Amino acid sequence: MAPTTETLTAERILEATEEVLRRYGPAKATVVDVARSLGVSHGSVYRHFRTKAVLREAVTRRWLDRTTEALAGIVAGDGDPETRLRDWLAALFAAKRRKAGGDPELFATYRVLAGEAGEAVGEHIGELIGQLTVIIRAGVDTGAFTSADPATTAAAVFHATDRFHDPCHAREWELPEIQGEFEAVVHLVVRGLRAA
Repeated sequence: MAPTTETLTAERILEATEEVLRRYGPAKATVVDVARSLGVSHGSVYRHFRTKAVLREAVTRRWLDRTTEALAGIVAGDGDPETRLRDWLAALFAAKRRKAGGDPELFATYRVLAGEAGEAVGEHIGELIGQLTVIIRAGVDTGAFTSADPATTAAAVFHATDRFHDPCHAREWELPEIQGEFEAVVHLVVRGLRAA
């Protein structure tokens, strides 16, 4: 039985949109395709997302939020800050690699969408740097790290490790030496943060 507008939720629309994007790619996927896959009219989709651009931004935001949510547990953890920082950076790298290698069609689609969704991407980066700030501040508070401004330091750490989470480097993530290079950069970053 096809869903009615009463049972149609934003979450169901986003799931369907992800499938349509995977199948057709960002250039060919339409709101009509999404509606057809749900068995509703395109007007029903527009009741939840007023334009195609808004729908695409919502799908992008949902995809980015999965990474942020996965890292939140590490931020909230009670381990020592150095271990949490190492674990957070490793988890971010692993999540990005999984997305790139596990579903390359969808990853390529999201790279296109992320280019369109500047606000969502900017907020995502801000959230990630905010998570790093919490960890670095905890390190300063315990005397494990030294930093006059944890937020500025967090942004520097994020940008210093860019090669291991920015999708523009995705091709490099499958190189045999990438794990060793990642570990070397993380070691250098942590050493630089340690209190004298």
